[in-house]
Amino acid sequence: MISKKTLMAILGLLVVASVVLSACATPEVVEKVVTKEVEKVVKETVVVKETVEVPAEAEEITIEYWQYFYDARVDAMNRLIQQFEAENPGIHVIHTNFPYADYRDKIAASVPAGVGPDVATLYYGWMPLWVDSGYLIPLPEDEFPPSMIESEFSPLVQAGKFEGKYWAIPTAVRTLALFWNKDLFTAAGLDPEKPPTTLDEFVEYAKQLTKLDANGDYEIMGYAVEMTGQAHHWYREVLTRQFGQVPQSEDHRQILWNASEGGYEAWEWLVKFETEHKTGTNDLFDGATQAFYQGRLALHIDGSFRLGSIDANAPDLSFGVAPLPVGPTGERATFGSFWTHGLTQKAASDPKRMEAAVKFLKFITTDEAMALWVDKVGELPARLEAASDPELLADPKLGAFAEQLPNAYATFFVNESDDRQALIDAFDAVRLAGEDPRTALDEAVEKVQTMFDEFWATH
Repeated sequence: MISKKTLMAILGLLVVASVVLSACATPEVVEKVVTKEVEKVVKETVVVKETVEVPAEAEEITIEYWQYFYDARVDAMNRLIQQFEAENPGIHVIHTNFPYADYRDKIAASVPAGVGPDVATLYYGWMPLWVDSGYLIPLPEDEFPPSMIESEFSPLVQAGKFEGKYWAIPTAVRTLALFWNKDLFTAAGLDPEKPPTTLDEFVEYAKQLTKLDANGDYEIMGYAVEMTGQAHHWYREVLTRQFGQVPQSEDHRQILWNASEGGYEAWEWLVKFETEHKTGTNDLFDGATQAFYQGRLALHIDGSFRLGSIDANAPDLSFGVAPLPVGPTGERATFGSFWTHGLTQKAASDPKRMEAAVKFLKFITTDEAMALWVDKVGELPARLEAASDPELLADPKLGAFAEQLPNAYATFFVNESDDRQALIDAFDAVRLAGEDPRTALDEAVEKVQTMFDEFWATH
């Protein structure tokens, strides 16, 4: 008979053996039912009951995505992350956003220190600066083949190519168009369904739509130049061409805004709205964009991204959207741009983190993600097939933007913010200090050309 003491020893050995064996065993694959509430399609929230197989001790990984704060973009990305996590239960995505004015400073402080985002959104015009600063790594060509990008995405996306490599890929692109307030058209005796189609009509409509109160102050502005918004793009890529001048040399080394009479005429045409026509100013009503929301501005040049903000901030606004009016040359043109997503050094520091970041980047650039982005933000799909959808082209608001994609030009920027500031300063010198418009434009060209010369000297 086995003694009690011996029996206890045997049982102890069995327990130890079972622990050792369990520690060496491959994690058990189990089946579990997961119920998640996710937005699987653009306009329908459904409860999906799915069966998934996961390792009993599955390793989870957390990555970070950063973008600047813009309400519609934040909402759209939150929805995409919710769906991505539901489809990839081992990956968690932290979504962080900052005010636009602080965003680049936050990136500059975090990425070199190895913290912050794994996937970051940037304006395509920042690409040279971000690459030179070491914020990004090139897109892995086995995951994002250049041939795929160039055949499946809008040609605008190639403006984000730098030093022969793609460093980022977008969910959406956007163009500029003309917004008009239909109620103000009616009040001014204009047909609310017929916006101006030429630059001459644009001037006449702006004058007719402007309304002053008894004190001579603006009650309704016909058009206000928002140089801090989209007016600098309108001048640089659209008006110059419509007056017969291309804005840059083909090799992007020379700034040509003042290379001919056409460039000067385009600039003078724009500044006259404040200096001569007196149709409005960006100094009132918290700026031209807010004035349009408030029904105080009749004509407004803006991007397709503005549609989401109007829905959120001015849902009762009666407005229309049309292609930009044509100028003396008859050329149709618009400015095309995009925010794009890149992988950071932090993502590349760990193979599993990199794998998760690549998977997330692929997800947010699918056709399905782009469809949601169109619906929530108002930007156009970056993929050609999605952007040429007949339903999109027929949309009373988005159609005008999509229609202009074949005539969209994306500016090559060395430093987008300094380029923009040069035109802001030139405009202010004319309207506030009375400087001659041509002199102010010459000074802006000199500033930007110096910046380009210094850049190309090291590239």
